[in-house]
Amino acid sequence: MSILFQGRGNANKIRKQSIFQRFRGGITNHVRQIFSSLGELWRTPLASVMTIAVLGLSITLPSALYILVKNSSQVTTNWEQAGEITLYLKEQTTLKQANATVLSVRFMPEVEEVQLITAEQALTNFEAQSGLTNTLSYLDKNPLPHVLVVTPKREHLAPTAAEQLLARLNRLTHVDFGKLDIEWLKRLTAILSIASDIVWVVALLLCISVVLIIGNTIRLNILNQREEIIVMKLVGATDNFIRFPFLYTGIWYGLLGGLMAWFLVVFILWWIQSGIEALAELYQADIVLSGLDGTALSVILGLAVMLGLLGSYISVQKHIKEIEPK
Repeated sequence: MSILFQGRGNANKIRKQSIFQRFRGGITNHVRQIFSSLGELWRTPLASVMTIAVLGLSITLPSALYILVKNSSQVTTNWEQAGEITLYLKEQTTLKQANATVLSVRFMPEVEEVQLITAEQALTNFEAQSGLTNTLSYLDKNPLPHVLVVTPKREHLAPTAAEQLLARLNRLTHVDFGKLDIEWLKRLTAILSIASDIVWVVALLLCISVVLIIGNTIRLNILNQREEIIVMKLVGATDNFIRFPFLYTGIWYGLLGGLMAWFLVVFILWWIQSGIEALAELYQADIVLSGLDGTALSVILGLAVMLGLLGSYISVQKHIKEIEPK
């Protein structure tokens, strides 16, 4: 009886070893297929380079446009936070009434800061900037009103919230009218929204083109190896065993195309950086392009690999099943 049980124990050990060996053999086979598919690209360098170049250029355009739109949105956000409301008080408003209005505005929960510019200060500043001191001395009275410069809090800097605050300030007793110049900001925001939609549409169309290009390339590879596939099926190879090298080829195409797209995006943004710096100097702003970090690289490579895998999978699923030995 002990000999019988001992034999069963050895059988279990052999079974466990065979499972482990099968798993290790599967991993080894996949590694071999990965490098074998890379070797297939190396054996046809011209066709491979042309396919990778097309994929890289297809991924470069939406990637570069997305980064530019993203940076433009960040710049617009900074401009929104620099907004101020200018309140022009009525002509007959006294300095005491102007100070009382300042207190009323300061206690509003939407207001961060209020600055009073008196009529005398406004006239002095105008004289200094215009150089018309002699001319202004002939005026009978100061034509400039008292002015309040109101800075909203951060949560009220958006165009809609700022307009609501302006409407409330216009209802104050001594306020003649208020000015909030955000029409240009609304137009810019609308343009950026349209640009963002265009980027997504272009990205979708180019992603579809990448899938089609890789699918067609893999289809040609399958047709070129048709005789080999027939022989492999005759000796008992499964569809999965035949399928994996072509799937890895699609992944290599996507990975290499994504790397090329990344380098092209870096080059394009480096090329236009000097022009952006010159534009920033005109507006006295500090604009530095962001998005060239490891996260962007991971997104570009991940998207390229997924597109390569999808294109090769669609082609392999269709054409491998159609090739059968007669």
